[in-house]
This record gives sequence, structure tokens and C-alpha cells, in this order.
Amino acid sequence: MQEFVWILTSLTINDVLDIVIVALLFFGLSFLFRGTQAVALFRGMLIIILSLIIVSGVLQLQALGWLLTNSLALLFFAIPVIFQPELRRAFERVGRGSIFVKRPIPENVRHHIINEVCRAAEKLAERRHGALIVLQRNSSLDDFARTGIALQSVVTAELLLTIFWPKTELHDGAVIVDSSGQIASAAAVLPLTASRNLPHPKMGTRHRAALGISEVSDAICVVVSEETGKVSITSGGRMLSRLELDRLRSILNALYGQGQAVGNSSLLRLRELLGLVLNTVTQRRKRA
Repeated sequence: MQEFVWILTSLTINDVLDIVIVALLFFGLSFLFRGTQAVALFRGMLIIILSLIIVSGVLQLQALGWLLTNSLALLFFAIPVIFQPELRRAFERVGRGSIFVKRPIPENVRHHIINEVCRAAEKLAERRHGALIVLQRNSSLDDFARTGIALQSVVTAELLLTIFWPKTELHDGAVIVDSSGQIASAAAVLPLTASRNLPHPKMGTRHRAALGISEVSDAICVVVSEETGKVSITSGGRMLSRLELDRLRSILNALYGQGQAVGNSSLLRLRELLGLVLNTVTQRRKRA
């Protein structure tokens, strides 16, 4: 408590302004990279670097410490190369003024999408027409949507049945429903799962793609098998198979509503950044 009071009494206006600017800078960067695969990549790099720093400090490994000290300087030059696609999209978002604008899907629209997807899945399962329907949540799916044919259409069961009719040009691929609640594209190409522990050893490409998109994003994917007519759903790298219509509807109601609100998480992130900056200032003053 005394240290906290000492910090408050010794802070000047310039110190407060410096802390606020740095906090807002990190806060803005978190919005720029939110929903991209760069977050997981950066998190992995940060965990590895921090682990090596802790090991080097605890065990007094001089060679490892020297290597980390010299490598961190090179890392700043490598970051623009590693995150080049994400940085480009981030600057595009700055130019469009859409950094902090993220409106959740209205509840009535979300329920409409769930009803239409369930109706389409029931008919597709009866006809044994293969289908792959991806519902976007927080993670951006723009890269995958660009691989398909742009539609920007309202989600209806009739449109989904037409897209996945075997004799149409768009049936071989995925339909992506974006964050606005519209069908962004059809015939989109999804990444295949890299996991070796598959629920079924003879799982087809469509189901591997459904697992793959759930591994690289927080999206929900509804998949219909053209061989068995069974309906499955994937989320978070896991698959639930052989779902009845009622169970599919209940799972979508439970999952599709998650991850839509961002306000509370943003405030918590800003609070964490401010705490980190204050701790850094305290450590520097103690050393001085």
C-alpha cells in the first residue's frame, strides 16, 4: 500500500500522459489484430521467449542470455515480415475507420440464421447432399471467404439447398456466414485439420475441413455427410456427430450466442495493460 501511495505522489503529468499513451497504443494494437491468426502466433512466440528468459535468469545461463539479448533486437525487424498480411489488413481497417466498430449480430437475426440452417440441414440430410456451413463469431474469416464466390445474401434454407445441390457449380466448398449475418461467400476453401487423433479414421475431406476451420478460428461449422446423411457440428477443434434436428438446434443456440459481446473484454484488457505499465514504472523507479 505504501508503494502504491508513493507511486501516486511521485507521478507527474508527463508520467501520467506517457502511461495513457502507451496503454492506448497497446489497446489499439489489440483491436487491429483481434480475430486474426496472428494472435495465436504472437502468443506462441511470447510464451517461448518468456520461458527462455525465465530459465536463463533462474539457472544463470550466460550463453542463452546473450543469445536472447541479441535475438530480441532482430525480432523487431522480423515482426513486419512475419505479420505482413495482418499488418496490411490492419492499416486498411484504419483507413476505413472500422477499428473499434464491431456490432454484434442482433438476436432476432441470429435466431433466424439458426432456424434456416437447421431447416436446410434437415432437408440436406434427407437427400444425402453434402454441405459445409460456417458461422463466423469473433475470428475473422475474410481470408477464407475470398477463396470462394462472393454472395452477400440473406441466409435462407432455400438458398442453402440450391447452393449444395450436387449439380450446381457452388456445391463443392463451404458457405461462410459472416459477422453481419449474411452469406459472405460460397464454394470457399477451408484448411484441413492437422490433428492425427480424428474421431473417425476414415473421415472424409469435408469433415476434415470442418475440423480444420474450428482449429484455426472460433467459428462454428455444420457439416452434412453425403454418404450417410448424418449431421455433425464442429467447434474449438471438436466434433459432435450424428445429431438430430432438435439437438443441432439446441447446440447452435448455445454456441452461436457466445463471443458476440466485446465491450467487457475490451475494458478488462485495458485494465490489464494499465496494470502492466504501472508495474513497469515501479520497477524502474526502484532500480533508480
